[in-house]
Amino acid sequence: MKLGVLGGSFDPIHLGHLILAETAREQLGLDRVAFVPTGYSWRKAEREMTPATQRCEMVKLAIVDAPEFELSTLEVDHEGPSYTAVTLEALADENPGAELFFILGRDALVDLPNWHAPERLVELATLAVATRAGESGAASSEAALGDLRARIAWLDMPLIEISATDIRQRVRDGRSIRYRVPAAVEAHIVGRGLYSA
Repeated sequence: MKLGVLGGSFDPIHLGHLILAETAREQLGLDRVAFVPTGYSWRKAEREMTPATQRCEMVKLAIVDAPEFELSTLEVDHEGPSYTAVTLEALADENPGAELFFILGRDALVDLPNWHAPERLVELATLAVATRAGESGAASSEAALGDLRARIAWLDMPLIEISATDIRQRVRDGRSIRYRVPAAVEAHIVGRGLYSA
């Protein structure tokens, strides 16, 4: 079985996340893609995140019609900082014999040497890296990785200029987020008053 793993704060999950997951599923022939909302992100400790229960609920709403997608609460159920390598070890234990693919963007790939135990992460999973049209991502990113450049699968990802930061700001400003998040996620945000000033 081939299992994709897409981590992030998902605060909120948006169409860019879903398109990335579907792109990886299709291009790599993945059987499933696990969305793994972070619990406590040591890389984003300065930013207050929406409670994990709300972020998980938004992921569930976003993937309800996609049987190949699933929610994993490994990180939100874990106390303390979330580390991708530890999460991948747990997923490997839960799915014996599965081939893991960690899905990330080129910007995250360049930063990977600064993560906790990046060598272990690369041992556990193939890196499924999204490049955008017109980027010469492969050469520049691999050079920055040095010894960590093993097992990279490049994804041909369309340019999607949607970010969770922008969505949160649009809500605070009273602007529309329609077509940036699934309709059910938009309704959840509005109904719970998330991201309002």
